[in-house]
Amino acid sequence: MAGRNNILRSKSRILFYLSSLLCFFFFFLFSYSSHLTIPSFSFSLSHSQFNSNIHTSFVTSLEHFLSTHKSNAHDDTFIASSDADVTNLDIALYNSEINRLYAEDNYPIRVYVYNMPNKFTYDLLWLFSNTYKETSNLTSNGSPVHRLIEQHSIDYWLWADLIAPESERVLKSVVRVHRMEDADLFYIPFFTTISFFLMEKQQCKALYREALKWVTDQPAWKRSGGRDHILPVHHPWSFKSVRRYMKNAIWLLPDMDSTGNWYKPGQVFLEKDLILPYVANLDLCDARCLSETNPKRKTLLFFRGRLKRNAGGKIRSKLVAELSGADGVMIEEGTAGEGGKAAAQSGMRNSLFCLNPAGDTPSSARLFDAIVSGCIPVIVSDELELPFEGILDYRKIALFASSTDALKPGWLLKFLKGISPARVHEMQQNLAKYSRHFIYSSPAQPLGPEDLVWKMMAGKLVNIKLHTRRSQRVVEGSRNRCTCECRPSNSTSPTIS
Repeated sequence: MAGRNNILRSKSRILFYLSSLLCFFFFFLFSYSSHLTIPSFSFSLSHSQFNSNIHTSFVTSLEHFLSTHKSNAHDDTFIASSDADVTNLDIALYNSEINRLYAEDNYPIRVYVYNMPNKFTYDLLWLFSNTYKETSNLTSNGSPVHRLIEQHSIDYWLWADLIAPESERVLKSVVRVHRMEDADLFYIPFFTTISFFLMEKQQCKALYREALKWVTDQPAWKRSGGRDHILPVHHPWSFKSVRRYMKNAIWLLPDMDSTGNWYKPGQVFLEKDLILPYVANLDLCDARCLSETNPKRKTLLFFRGRLKRNAGGKIRSKLVAELSGADGVMIEEGTAGEGGKAAAQSGMRNSLFCLNPAGDTPSSARLFDAIVSGCIPVIVSDELELPFEGILDYRKIALFASSTDALKPGWLLKFLKGISPARVHEMQQNLAKYSRHFIYSSPAQPLGPEDLVWKMMAGKLVNIKLHTRRSQRVVEGSRNRCTCECRPSNSTSPTIS
């Protein structure tokens, strides 16, 4: 038995020596493998060498980072920026954005235009054209209905440009496609404002329901729930009876009206919808016109319009009471129409500043009349959202005052008289440059409002696709409600610089 154990121990020693020798051999082999040409190792070695600088371990990567990066030389003392630093940065960013705005756009948005039945498109345009000269057709406040439709005719200008022959189009920011699968966005060419004002009430509601069914039956609408569809509803009363069923679509609006008088909560918000300017009622006063009219601008502050309005527009009567009889101030009661147009144009071209208080809604066509007239807008509308504000800086062409400040005795006139002549001249020059962004035309022109619509839409595309794809994969019954709605308070402070 003892002899047998001795034999086993001898064999164990031999196996130990053999395994040690074998390990030493492989260690030697791998240590000098770079000098060997063994085919079976060639790929693994080259692969290892190729990834030698890639670290997948946090600790290893951190050690390498700290060994190759030096800490900042300055100390840790916090230095607060001054107001001048903020202003200089703001100016530099503004100049950069302007340069980018005027650069060529090489990536147009692709839009599919629905070929809707004529009763939603051409028939309504003919209805407007055939009744345009009926001057007796007035709204409840005395404004000509057709002029009101014209102010909100953004649906016509966009559609007319999209369907024009490519040989006649000028814009490079958008191209019409003829297959749904090629489209980024889908345009709904329904003239909601014309139908609202020129059709009998029940007939109009019936047409709205037909339009709703026609659009929502389309495969593109069913695919996205309407998130990539553009719906022009520029007059706040238009399409009101059915628009809750199309609240996912991108609405083209005159403002947001966060008071809830015209749009229900959750229907409109900046991240989804787009604000478009009214069509100006007055003729453009270009740079040459400005140089000719500037010596005649003797009126400090001008306003012409309805003095009594509803909802947020009640501030008008309070401002009238505060400003009436003040030196350099001209306030007139007036409505639209040829006589009103001439009076408004004359008053604006003879004034330095034009008062723009809220109307029934936070916005008013008067703002854009002032811009094209070279009259610096003084905006007193706390809930106002402005067209293309992601592109245009309105501080360059307008002054803003909160309702609270504007109603303080003497505050507004003191504020305006404190604006230096150099600042007034600079803003007038900016008005001459900015006015092109508010002039609708056929064919649509680069940097006109139609062009800026598509430049703004380009910024919405990624978010539209995100919510479209998200809606396609959420599980039924899950907490799938997701909204981009962002409604911070829109407080306004005076701007001088």
